[in-house]
Amino acid sequence: MNTPEGLKYTKEHEWVLINEDNTAIIGITDHAQTELGEIVYVEIETVGEIVAKDEVFGTIEAVKTTSDLFMPLTGKVLEFNSKLDESDGDDPGLVNSDPYKEGWIIKISISDPSQLEDLMDAEAYGELIS
Repeated sequence: MNTPEGLKYTKEHEWVLINEDNTAIIGITDHAQTELGEIVYVEIETVGEIVAKDEVFGTIEAVKTTSDLFMPLTGKVLEFNSKLDESDGDDPGLVNSDPYKEGWIIKISISDPSQLEDLMDAEAYGELIS
């Protein structure tokens, strides 16, 4: 499995890229997209809202199942990756083909940076999924 260094991870298989401006990019891990299978739809209705850590911020639908997406850090959802919006002719399958770059899901403004301590590094996440 691809588990890049420099990201933080959750037990729910989300990854977090922390930016210097107190924002973060969030997506699902390579492991998660493999387990889900072909992604056909990503639904995020929380843009503009503050979502608490561990609360659901959206859903992801694969051919076989639908799964909730859990917020790794409390924060305001600033943006949904429009490249995943199939209604605009774009491709939710980017979550499968490029989960750590083009397939990111949301961008947030972090409310409580101390919550970063609860996230795993690549090595700890690798142990979790092995």
